[in-house]
Amino acid sequence: MDGLLINSEDLYTEVTNTLLARYDRPSLPWSVKAQLQGRPGAQAYEIFRAWAQLPIPVEQFQKEQQELQMELFPRTSWLPGVVELLEGLQERGVHMALATSSHRFGYDLKTGHLKEVFDTYFKDEHKVLGDDKRIPPGRGKPAPDIYLLALSTLNKTLEERGEKPLQPEECLVFEDSVPGVESGRRAGCQVVWCPHPGLLNEYKGKEKEVLAGLTGEHKEDEEQQLERTEVEVEEGKRKVGLPGEVDDGFGRLHDTLENFPFDSYGIKSPAA
Repeated sequence: MDGLLINSEDLYTEVTNTLLARYDRPSLPWSVKAQLQGRPGAQAYEIFRAWAQLPIPVEQFQKEQQELQMELFPRTSWLPGVVELLEGLQERGVHMALATSSHRFGYDLKTGHLKEVFDTYFKDEHKVLGDDKRIPPGRGKPAPDIYLLALSTLNKTLEERGEKPLQPEECLVFEDSVPGVESGRRAGCQVVWCPHPGLLNEYKGKEKEVLAGLTGEHKEDEEQQLERTEVEVEEGKRKVGLPGEVDDGFGRLHDTLENFPFDSYGIKSPAA
């Protein structure tokens, strides 16, 4: 959602840089922001704290951060091509779920004024947020849990209708973040990567590794968790928990979601 459907990532940057300037620290570089995107709040904060070295306790930082977010987040807007993409997917009968690392409070703050459109394309039972109790602690992106859970919500609906459940390899994950791409690939799904230009520049020359989920943008304890997933879980044609391989066709880079090429993904128009 953040930075993929709505412009909240730019607002996150504005909030962070305002706080950094307040304490005479430099602005957040993309090399650090790239590690924060798509992660649960607690994990993101630990990475940020280690870099920023702010001279204030975590409670004060969180208070000042929330005050700025309360001011800015209700101003989020759709990113280019998003509403047309959602409409096109719905018209073509694609089953859609929302999987975001944002917790309920932040989600409501960022989407309250956009609720009508969000609710048009994502049913409540198909929304998975970062504080969902079904996601074990420490299993946020780049672990595959959030996308596997989102898929399970869709399959529950399909099974209730007596329809065939979807397999991970039949699914298309839309992501802007590098940990998010890795999460989607480890879930065994195909991935569309539509990054911010600043993030894309940070990974110039490494695009293929990002699309395969091979950049390893996670910490040592996360790696141990991911290794356990690789050993324990196998589903369908692809082993869930493993990243992909370079040029395996399961990841594609898009500069924008405008004029999305549905046909090239086998997503046929209603008349086809």
